[in-house]
Amino acid sequence: MSDEPQQQSGDPGNGNRTPRDLSAGAGAPAGQAAAPEGKKGGTGRPRRTGWRRAVPTWRAALATLLVIALILIGGFVAGYQLVGIPPANPTATAQSNVYLYKDGTVIARDGDVNRQNVQLAQVPLPVQHAVLAAEDRNFYSERAVDIKAMFRAGWNTLTGKGRQGGSTITQQFVKNYYLGQEQTVIRKIKEFFIAIKLNREVSKDHIFEGYLNTSYFGRNAYGIQAAAQAYYGKDIGDITTAEGAYLASLLNAPSAYDVVVHPENKAAAVARWHYVLDGMVKENWLSASERATMQFPVPDKVKRSTGLSGQRGYIVQAVKDYLTTHQIIDEKTLATGGYRITTTLEKKKQNALVEAVDDNVMSQTSDDRTADRNVRVGGASIDPTNGRVVAMYGGIDYTKQYVNNATRRDYQVGSTFKPFVFTSAVANGSRTQDGRRITPNTVYDGTNRRMVQGPNGPTGYAPANEDDVSYGPITVRMATDKSVNAVYAQMAEDVGPDIVKQTAIDLGIPKNTPDLTASPSIALGTATASVLDMTGAYATLANHGRRTAYTLVDKVSKDGQDLTLPDRSTEQAVSREAADTTTAILQSVVENGSGTAAQGAGRPAAGKTGTAEEDKAAWFAGYTPDLATVIAVMGQDPDTGVQEPLYGALGLSRVNGGGAPAQTWAQYTGAALQGTSVQNFDLTLERGAEEPYLPTDEATEPTDTDTPFAPPSDTQPSSPANPPTDIEPAIPPDTPTGPPDSAFTDGGDNGDFDDFFPRGVGGARRDPASTPVPNPLPAPNRP
Repeated sequence: MSDEPQQQSGDPGNGNRTPRDLSAGAGAPAGQAAAPEGKKGGTGRPRRTGWRRAVPTWRAALATLLVIALILIGGFVAGYQLVGIPPANPTATAQSNVYLYKDGTVIARDGDVNRQNVQLAQVPLPVQHAVLAAEDRNFYSERAVDIKAMFRAGWNTLTGKGRQGGSTITQQFVKNYYLGQEQTVIRKIKEFFIAIKLNREVSKDHIFEGYLNTSYFGRNAYGIQAAAQAYYGKDIGDITTAEGAYLASLLNAPSAYDVVVHPENKAAAVARWHYVLDGMVKENWLSASERATMQFPVPDKVKRSTGLSGQRGYIVQAVKDYLTTHQIIDEKTLATGGYRITTTLEKKKQNALVEAVDDNVMSQTSDDRTADRNVRVGGASIDPTNGRVVAMYGGIDYTKQYVNNATRRDYQVGSTFKPFVFTSAVANGSRTQDGRRITPNTVYDGTNRRMVQGPNGPTGYAPANEDDVSYGPITVRMATDKSVNAVYAQMAEDVGPDIVKQTAIDLGIPKNTPDLTASPSIALGTATASVLDMTGAYATLANHGRRTAYTLVDKVSKDGQDLTLPDRSTEQAVSREAADTTTAILQSVVENGSGTAAQGAGRPAAGKTGTAEEDKAAWFAGYTPDLATVIAVMGQDPDTGVQEPLYGALGLSRVNGGGAPAQTWAQYTGAALQGTSVQNFDLTLERGAEEPYLPTDEATEPTDTDTPFAPPSDTQPSSPANPPTDIEPAIPPDTPTGPPDSAFTDGGDNGDFDDFFPRGVGGARRDPASTPVPNPLPAPNRP
């Protein structure tokens, strides 16, 4: 007998079967304890517990990956079999776009296709290399589709880094020639498979040739041969390397990089040109020494068809820019044509504006005066209640003067910016340096070249008044009538230049406007906003501070389907009191100041004159309750494009905003509103804006009353000994410049600054017996 214990049989019928220990785990042999949790069971594998149970096993993960791979492979095979290379897209031959007035009358048709195909051998090799350097440097070595680039572009777009391009030249050619510009998933899928098939069936040279012949270069030029003619007036075979690099740069942003049509974008275009040339050097397609000698090749002037003559071309270009800038249609899609675009322009008002410019400006020019060849005019008119642009004047003729003077942003706006400073002061409850609230009746020091004072003392900025006229103590209302630089530069400092800048932006001036800098000089209009920008901002003032961004487009449709236009909401940009009080002092400019010519409209009007530095532009910006319009006369050499002073133009020694611009404004406004009821301004003014009073000696500290005060100055203001003969004195000799004798402790009414602002007096209460400031007198001829 064995020494080992005998096993008991749990089954009488089978003496060899081991009985189960019910206290053990199901897989544990008899006599053994169940495996602890987490230990190996009877199968030899550890049991998965906790969070590990949610993680797929490697077998499950591998199976999933295999299924996905099979789906992708199957989808690729199916797509490759189902998507064939289609015939050339009929829309590759672009249709005409039709531009209409608001009433449906045709303005112009745009779309005569400018395309001439060439063979690749006709394109100089350096030009080919320039295009490759700009668009796809690895074209000849890469596959038809760059998967990594596509994912990178998609990721950059999703993460807010801007829309990125991930297409190869092959894909772009497929889009241009076989498909279309629509941004849809279906189109991208088709593009993917067609590009792969095409790359297998035709040579790279064939694809590159097709790409060069179908790409859009701006100026209605399709293909590189048409581009060579449009920009340099010669065949592609005669294009230099530098010129070819510029043409290649255009592919990135065709119209935006046209430095003739958009001179403000020249810096960006030149930067792109350098990028192309540097890429050619990097790829050993151009020597560094040859690259170093190259200069930017400025393209020729735009050659337009007669169908865009007169104002038609300016309107078409402005509408195109509006559509693309607001991302309603991208430029390449619009260029395919077939769109019906209804603008906001009203034919009656458009014709009235053209006639007013002809009568008051262009008819006054003469071939015998050299200065008259430099005259340019820009104009725009907006309905302030809805922001619709109802009329626009871009120049004498689009086929002769191709830059739109209504939309260009390279001329200083001058004193037409000053109302934004006052609006900002009222909107923000601003005060002078000594604590007095700024109202139309606040007295400032109008001394010529007076140093602007900041919180910490002199700022170092002492602007001159027009013609170096000194005005001495003067109210804001009168300083606006006479456009006194010394007063408004100080006011900008009192309000805060950065606050003034933001108010201008809120009113409608684009934040990227050149020279819109936060310094006291902002008050003098150094910024170069466009005529259309300024019209939009003045329309906000006319609409009691409510801003509706301007629009040029009412409706866009193609094949009977309307495109979705951006929502246009109205917002309160500044308080009604701020806008309306500004309107009140601008009414005074028209009634008593430099803008009296605007009274010719026969309507209640508010406005402001302005002059650019060195008299290179003269402005009048004004509005009635129902129409805002800005007119600017500019000086530009027609040969060099350099801005020129307007001295001697129109037979005048100097052109000012109160002359031809205001006269044009008056004639247009009267004609545009003819047949409509006269609307009066309904104004809600800030407290203290109604009645002007001079300060007294009764107060000992600044108060929050509406009585105006002026701060002491570190210079003694004085009127010029010999003022220009064409400028009336700021205050007539028989009008006392100070208050009655009893108003000052030291008596005297000789107008001395020390009498007007007693030393140590920081403020005063209103004295009901004090003498009001005399009514403003006509302003100097020069604003």
